[in-house]
Amino acid sequence: QVQLVESGGGSVQAGGPLRLSCAAPGPTFSRYVMAWFRQASVNEGEFVASISGSGVTTNYADSVKGRFTISRDNAKDTVYLQMNSLKPEDTAVYYCAMSQMGVLSTRASLYDYWGQGTQVTVSS
Repeated sequence: QVQLVESGGGSVQAGGPLRLSCAAPGPTFSRYVMAWFRQASVNEGEFVASISGSGVTTNYADSVKGRFTISRDNAKDTVYLQMNSLKPEDTAVYYCAMSQMGVLSTRASLYDYWGQGTQVTVSS
């Protein structure tokens, strides 16, 4: 059973940065696609970003492109989400997810393991 543990959430003013981390210890971390999703209180879950096992290929939602950067350190079994120029509409619970499929999907149903979520609140 894979456990994903997010950290780094918090409150920030609009325009500020935050970096989220997601640790997924295990010998096969580098094989898996990792992604970040988010869910605001009244909305459905939304894809944010994904990254291939090697870290070479990434994909972003249009709403965060140019502001957020996903990266990973396979030596530390950790994936990151650097969020810059944050907006109030970025306020949500952010979840990291791991997929055993080798495809950078935007569909939550294709991810096998999920973290517990970390709250990000952006004030105007």
